[in-house]
Amino acid sequence: MEFDINRPWKTLDKWQKKYCFNEDGETDNFLLCGRQVGKTTAMSIRAVELCVNHYKKGEFVLINSITEKQAYHMLAKAKVYAKEKYPSKVVWKGKDKPTKHVLNFKNGTGILCYAAGETGEGQRGFTIKKLMCDEGSRMSEEYFIAALPMLSVIKGSIDIASTPAGKLHKDGTEKFFYRCSLDKKFKKYYVSAEDCPRHTKDFLENSKKRLSRLAYAQEYLAIFTDQLKSLFSKELLDRNCVLKKPEVKTRGDYYMGVDIAGFGKDDCTFEVFRRRQDGVIEQVDNIVEKRNYTTDTTRKIEELNKSYNWMKKIGIDDGGIGFGVFSELMNNLEIRRKIIPLNNASRPVDHEGKKSKKILKEEMYFNLLTLMEQKKVLLLDNDEVRASLASMQLDEDGKIFGSNSHIAEGIDRGVWMAEKCKGLNIFAHSF
Repeated sequence: MEFDINRPWKTLDKWQKKYCFNEDGETDNFLLCGRQVGKTTAMSIRAVELCVNHYKKGEFVLINSITEKQAYHMLAKAKVYAKEKYPSKVVWKGKDKPTKHVLNFKNGTGILCYAAGETGEGQRGFTIKKLMCDEGSRMSEEYFIAALPMLSVIKGSIDIASTPAGKLHKDGTEKFFYRCSLDKKFKKYYVSAEDCPRHTKDFLENSKKRLSRLAYAQEYLAIFTDQLKSLFSKELLDRNCVLKKPEVKTRGDYYMGVDIAGFGKDDCTFEVFRRRQDGVIEQVDNIVEKRNYTTDTTRKIEELNKSYNWMKKIGIDDGGIGFGVFSELMNNLEIRRKIIPLNNASRPVDHEGKKSKKILKEEMYFNLLTLMEQKKVLLLDNDEVRASLASMQLDEDGKIFGSNSHIAEGIDRGVWMAEKCKGLNIFAHSF
């Protein structure tokens, strides 16, 4: 049967079936997974199965992800599965009807979903039968200190899943997720992207060429490595992600960076910045949308240009799908002079016309990092912004990549626009 993204339970992999329908609801489960192998789908189905077939009144599953958006995504999958398989078991109406945070069942069980947060303080007070941690390798030690006591009173258990993100903290101590991989009490599932039938051989071969050996090993083969470094430290993000989104747009010099999604997948992000008179660059807006057509993205850029009617420059990736958006914007006489193509694979040139040895993507990220370290860039205090930047890593060959890079890609383009537009050649040339 062909895979149906809207009904994934019809074509589950063997490991997914084994995990989702395990009769033992008390077991701690450890899922070490490559990218896009179906772990979120499996956890959402497992949550429903536990509530309907194993738990009794007053016993709940709590889903924690790095951000609220990720947690909502898993709960949404659980709702779709429950509606298809157990429609008569769900409370659909009244005060206990489904919300963004809760899915209640008629037997008195339910699924809760919330963002983990930096410290897990928001989790205190719950009593939980099953704690599900999605992307657990990127959750802080403080979170687990706050969350684990929720399981004690009713003898709950934990399912923790993630792509690996190193074994050790900066101080040399082992990360919680890595410690779980060594704990014999966990039932373990190891899933490589190369074993996932939904990944084509061509896609994986291309990924091998684009990424370094270590980056591919971590992201696709789910192998722990400590030779990859976080580009933006937690301390740096805590210091610089401090702004609230302005309620009123004020006059000023505005710039925007756009990361364009592929058809029907990924996120399209629009990151707006204002350059103050003292040269500090402040983020004023972060918009994330799913777009199916280039015309939708073009329309959004034109809309934001009018909304911030002092917009100076707009940086977009003109490679791949982005070329269609770039071409459409070039036909708009009102906006074309503001559009700057920033292709990640191109190489910037200096004032003498010489190409840089680094590709533009690396130049833009190191520019962003330098300005953040100098506190010349201040960002929104936003979980999605933090999570995206925190996912960016630097490999042993100097290549930069991330598992959640869409917002970060928009940010580095927006900051590049704001920093480089005055008196510098910001245009990039392809190989």
